[in-house]
Amino acid sequence: KTPLFFARNNKLLGIIAVADTIKKDSPQAIRELQNMGIRVVMITGDNERSAKAIGKLAGVDEVIAGVLPEGKEKEIARLKEQGSVIMVGDGINDSPALSAADVGIAISDGAELAREIADITIGADDLNVMVTLKEISNGLMDKIHKNYRRIVGINGSLIALGVTGVIQPTMSALLHNTSTLLIGMDSMKSVL
Repeated sequence: KTPLFFARNNKLLGIIAVADTIKKDSPQAIRELQNMGIRVVMITGDNERSAKAIGKLAGVDEVIAGVLPEGKEKEIARLKEQGSVIMVGDGINDSPALSAADVGIAISDGAELAREIADITIGADDLNVMVTLKEISNGLMDKIHKNYRRIVGINGSLIALGVTGVIQPTMSALLHNTSTLLIGMDSMKSVL
């Protein structure tokens, strides 16, 4: 908790302790992201003790606290040396880091500047959206790889059959176009 001291004429009137809270579904979403192989790092301007307490409750892998906006951008650059970085933020102070990340994701009810700079704007401040985005991404990549293998296999076979004279060029073109159409139609199926 962060203590707030109230005083008048150098006399302490009282102390109020405030604490950030996390949404009850955040730890579950973070665990799911971690199970997908994503390292979750919290970068915040909050003091280290408060940030580490919240980070522990949320279950993040690393907490980087006491960071000013330009420091967030530097931390993103440092993290990019270790791999691809997705930054999720909602404030003006997050904008440099959103821009520096490989993918910047802004919350729709956050600052307009953050939404403008981000690559993606999500409509909810619920981390489960991140899990869904990762699942969609994985599904799309699987579909791309599957389609690539199918296209190379079919076209390679058609070329081999055409070169050896087993099928005529017009039949090869018809089979090629038909397979392209069928693969394209199959690609329109939902990835989830």
